[in-house]
Amino acid sequence: MPAIKYKVNLSDDERQILQAVVQKGKNAARSQTRARILLKAAEGSRDKDIIDALNVSPSMVAKTRQRCVEEGPESALKDHPRPGKAPKLSDKQAAHLIAVACSDAPDGHNHWTLRLLADKVVELNYVDSCSYETIRSF
Repeated sequence: MPAIKYKVNLSDDERQILQAVVQKGKNAARSQTRARILLKAAEGSRDKDIIDALNVSPSMVAKTRQRCVEEGPESALKDHPRPGKAPKLSDKQAAHLIAVACSDAPDGHNHWTLRLLADKVVELNYVDSCSYETIRSF
């Protein structure tokens, strides 16, 4: 079996933090699994043993080890931000839009439609243009 490329070494404090993540059970399941991977890796377990014990993929073990060594154990527990376009509306603007949607519909309408709300977003100068699909995603 090839040598381990990224050897995980944890301080006592880091080990306690990871054990707390696993024991408290208040973190996301993915974070708990990564904490278990790091604890087993720090004990000297091979990747194959970790994969079998935790029923995870080889890439998850490898990536978790790598991120721990390169960025630290705290960073290894969290997901990196996903690529993609930023949302058109900020959280504050979306909250205001929800408040508008909960208010009375404009004259001549029984209720707010997605297209009416998209027009309202433009009218409020939140964005230059907005489709009803953008509104639907909120």
